[in-house]
Amino acid sequence: MKGKKVSNPTKKKPTPQPSSSTMIPWRFRTVLGAVIVIFIALLARIGYIQVIEPDNLIKQGDLRSVRVKALPSARGIISDRNGEPLAVSVPVQAVWADPATIFKDGGFQEIDRWHALADVLGLERQGLITKINKNKSRRFIYLQRQVSPAMAKYIKELKLSGIGLKAESRRYYPAGEVSSHLVGVTGIDGHGLEGVERSYDKWLTGEAGKRIIRKDRYGRVVENISLEEREEGKPLELTIDQRLQAIAYRAIKQAVADYRATSGSAVMIDVETGAVLAMVNAPSYNPNNRMSRQSFTMRNRVITDSMEPGSTVKPFVVLAALEAGTADDKTVIDTGNGIMQIGGSRVRDTSKVGKADLAKILQKSSNIGVAKLALDMPLEALLGMYSSIGFGQVSGLNLIGEASGIFPNRRRWSKFEIATLAFGYGISITPLQLAHAYATLGNAGLYQPVHIIENNQQDLSKQVMEHDNALQVLHYLEGVTKPGGTATRAAVPGYRVAAKTGTSRKASAGGYSDEYVALTAGVAPVSRPRVSLVVVINEPQGDQYYGGSVAGPVFSEIMKGALQILNVAPDENQFQ
Repeated sequence: MKGKKVSNPTKKKPTPQPSSSTMIPWRFRTVLGAVIVIFIALLARIGYIQVIEPDNLIKQGDLRSVRVKALPSARGIISDRNGEPLAVSVPVQAVWADPATIFKDGGFQEIDRWHALADVLGLERQGLITKINKNKSRRFIYLQRQVSPAMAKYIKELKLSGIGLKAESRRYYPAGEVSSHLVGVTGIDGHGLEGVERSYDKWLTGEAGKRIIRKDRYGRVVENISLEEREEGKPLELTIDQRLQAIAYRAIKQAVADYRATSGSAVMIDVETGAVLAMVNAPSYNPNNRMSRQSFTMRNRVITDSMEPGSTVKPFVVLAALEAGTADDKTVIDTGNGIMQIGGSRVRDTSKVGKADLAKILQKSSNIGVAKLALDMPLEALLGMYSSIGFGQVSGLNLIGEASGIFPNRRRWSKFEIATLAFGYGISITPLQLAHAYATLGNAGLYQPVHIIENNQQDLSKQVMEHDNALQVLHYLEGVTKPGGTATRAAVPGYRVAAKTGTSRKASAGGYSDEYVALTAGVAPVSRPRVSLVVVINEPQGDQYYGGSVAGPVFSEIMKGALQILNVAPDENQFQ
């Protein structure tokens, strides 16, 4: 057919050519070599980490799984000489938050529960939420320390994610404000801040233990690695008697209120041993209430406040004269008309005494009488007597803040300075030092170191005055509490009491102010002295400010209660 192309059956179709994808040998060897090098490097690194230096890997693992749980030790109990607790530790809880967990689990969606938490902790609601918001990335912050078990139980029932409880302890003081100055207080972390709590903190605290554990990712304990046992705090028994503390504090607190005084103090010492039986101050504070603590109420004035002792040192002037041999029981001193001129100054007596022996000089508290005794003896004899009974020295009680007082040390002394030194001016001592001096006098001149913790080590007692001279002065002082003496209101019915009152003006810039310190110091019973007592009323207001009328009745009340509690039998025929 015309125009129609006819295919050539003999013509073959083109066959596909083989692909040119054959691997080039050098590339293969390069890749294989690189893989081998990397594999060897990895093996070397693994060997280096696990064999040569495995510590870092172990450390990193431990940081993620090992936990150390502290095992706090209970603080030792403080008790009085009869085993009555003065400070104990009670279990409480600390409330803490994990902000990271809180926001991971929904934050503050259940706002009512968070408000309830703030309310039970006594925190401002928005303040609690703001505090957590400011610490979003942290894993631990305290919300409240030392909450009661009841509060802890309530918080636990709120079931708030990220809120936990941590066991701790809180110090509780059963005696309250009565013994707060002596016992002291602890801080929020359980360490002593004041008083015995601070001075013997290491003894009371002990050593905390720890438990090392391993946890998995879910917080479950999978291994107990080690346990270091805790060492509990040691108990501490004081020499004070809480019954005497209560009597003394009640009397001092009432006196401060009655005379509108700035403060008052009392300290009682066992004559035979030097042990402190009572030490109180007013105003005081409640150690169980942190809000009531103020610096002026927390000061233990018995050891921190020094004052000029006034006439309470006159017995030791008489004693120094007897020791120096410049006077004896037959010595008579003419005090004249009650005024003695020394240079350009005068020494006065409150009443005319006339000619008087040593007993009458003390009974009438004659400034002129003791001034003449001081001027007749070597100055070293008087200063030596004051030093031997502890004036100008710390007592050794090991309590923070104790003052040593002011003990003059001059090269040259005027006669008037020596005279004033004899009736308690120009020297400054603490109530504790004065009580210790009277305890030494009551112990027939045997000086026993004062202490609040029993010490079974070597005997540190020493005879600092003649036995007979000390007893003689003690009998002189007994006359001061009898009719005609200046300390009749310090007497205790049924007992022989030796006491001396004192009234000193408070020093101020350029001289002395119009404020006074009223004191009474003494021992009882004279037949066999058991306790020494010093009462100080600071700045009494009103017309009565003398030691005999202000501090004397307080002395009598405390001493009466103490002798009864200590079961001291009354003296028979005391006025014969």
